Amino acid sequence: MPAFNVMSKMGLIRQTAKDRAKAVFFSKLIIITALVPIFAFQKVEGKMFSPLAYTLGFALLGALIFTLTLVPVLSSMLLKKNVREKHNPFLSWINRGAASIFHSCHTHKKATIGIATLMAAVGLWSFTLLGTEFLPQLNEGSIYIRATLPQSISLDESVKLANQMRRELASYPEVRQVLSQTGRPNDGMDATGFYNIEFHVDIYPEKKWESKLTKAQLISKMEDDLAIYPGVDFNFSQPITDNVEEAASGVKGSIAVKVFGKDLYESEKKAVEVYKILQTVEGIEDLGVIRNIGQPELRIELDESRLARYGVAKEDVQSIIEMAIGDKSASLLYEDERKFNIMVRYESSFRRSENEIGKILVPARDGTMVPIKELADTRTITGPLIIYRDNHARFCAVKFSVRGCDMGTAVAEAQEKVNAQVKFPEGYTLKWTGDFENQQRATKRLAQVVPVSIAIIFVILFVLFGNARDAGLVLLNVPYAAVGGIIALLITHFNFSISADIGFIALFGICIQNGVIMISDIKGNLKARKPLPDAVKQSVKDRVRSVLMTATMAAIGLLPAALSHGIGSESQRPLAIVIIGGLIGATFFTLFVFPLMVEAFYRRMLYDKEGKLIQRRL
Repeated sequence: MPAFNVMSKMGLIRQTAKDRAKAVFFSKLIIITALVPIFAFQKVEGKMFSPLAYTLGFALLGALIFTLTLVPVLSSMLLKKNVREKHNPFLSWINRGAASIFHSCHTHKKATIGIATLMAAVGLWSFTLLGTEFLPQLNEGSIYIRATLPQSISLDESVKLANQMRRELASYPEVRQVLSQTGRPNDGMDATGFYNIEFHVDIYPEKKWESKLTKAQLISKMEDDLAIYPGVDFNFSQPITDNVEEAASGVKGSIAVKVFGKDLYESEKKAVEVYKILQTVEGIEDLGVIRNIGQPELRIELDESRLARYGVAKEDVQSIIEMAIGDKSASLLYEDERKFNIMVRYESSFRRSENEIGKILVPARDGTMVPIKELADTRTITGPLIIYRDNHARFCAVKFSVRGCDMGTAVAEAQEKVNAQVKFPEGYTLKWTGDFENQQRATKRLAQVVPVSIAIIFVILFVLFGNARDAGLVLLNVPYAAVGGIIALLITHFNFSISADIGFIALFGICIQNGVIMISDIKGNLKARKPLPDAVKQSVKDRVRSVLMTATMAAIGLLPAALSHGIGSESQRPLAIVIIGGLIGATFFTLFVFPLMVEAFYRRMLYDKEGKLIQRRL
């Protein structure tokens, strides 16, 4: 009989080890599966965060392989002698504290589960209090200012204004130096004119500023000081951010409202209406209209009836206009192997005004000379300077940035007002692009991929446990884990962004892993013929160290990222804050609430209403 008991215990130990190895394997697989939404990101967010997903995924895969192969071998080689767990006063104190808290929760099961559920509901509702944005605003340690002047401005006047603005910007004690550029960029790929001036403002590190201003306050001060220039639209950004924003929206601005339509004049008219409405929205700054119309031009419209009356051929008039106002090649000049066109054009005194051009003579068939003003209607108008297109469709845009509030709130208010007050003719449409479009695209992709990822995780859990009940219990960790992350964002005043979303995705994987291991331990204790309450208590006692170690190591590892204020740290801080806050809440739930839920479900299955055991197998 003793030999039989020994063999039973050995078999139970082997089965327990096998179950734990199985739980570890599937837990790592679940975390990797939870990263699927990150792999599905596109464009900007994909470029930024896919390396994180690949790194974490391959790291987990490598850890899984070594855990199931090398670690057991090394353990058998290095732990051959009398191995026993040493007394650790600190760990003993933690175990006693955890046991005391769980005893109190276990004594008041219904109250504990009810309070936890209420807290989870309130926490999830608190998500509506968070602002939304695409990505946190990075601090590149410099400022990039774009000034858009009237499109008809001359080069000399544009350079004069650029010099004045540069001197004013350089006068700030926080500014190290200012570089200005007038017109198009050096590569010539960006079509623009003399009306475009760009300033690269190199600033000292903020910790050296004697004024104690923040960067946002410095930008606000610059904006107020530059307001003395009427008719000039300013856009405040940063060098890298400016390039990314222009690539995303197609215009020189963080967010743009594009008005599509065939008639450029009508499109610009509607864009101006949108511009006036956006001026009333709180948080919208750097507002300006990206205009198509703005080039003064002389329009000469030939009258067919008058041409026929005077006997003048249309081709003759067009040829005279081409030569007199523009220029026309009359011959070629050869210098060795080089050749040059000899251009003919009227002197400036004969073409400098609309009146003088109207006096230019054109020969008729009978040899008489007829002035152009007798053959055509001549007038000066403001015509298109640049025609912007998106997918081959013409558009006029209103660009703006959001400062002082979250992007989601500001754009939602702007959309509501524009939709209510601006009526578009048939064939004219409106499109919101830039960071807002990126956010909507990323959110839509997550809405498509996250349910698929959760479904795959549920299938993996079903394969692991062999039933849907345990798989559903493990997924209960997800909403409770999210509460800690939401509260952490509210406390630190961060908006919900793609960075924070990735933090939630990583957090869910970790919390599901803890749930898998906890249920596996409870089932292992039940297989060892322990009563259900004792099995649950023993699992909590055994899991305190591993759960706390997982949460503590992750929190310590992410603490530098959460507290960092260096250049570029803004994109990683929401991710770290969500995981740290979520782990704090999830650790408490996993140790003290989740086991009570498991016990409640198992009690209904294993015991009748009178408390008698009706089945042993799970």
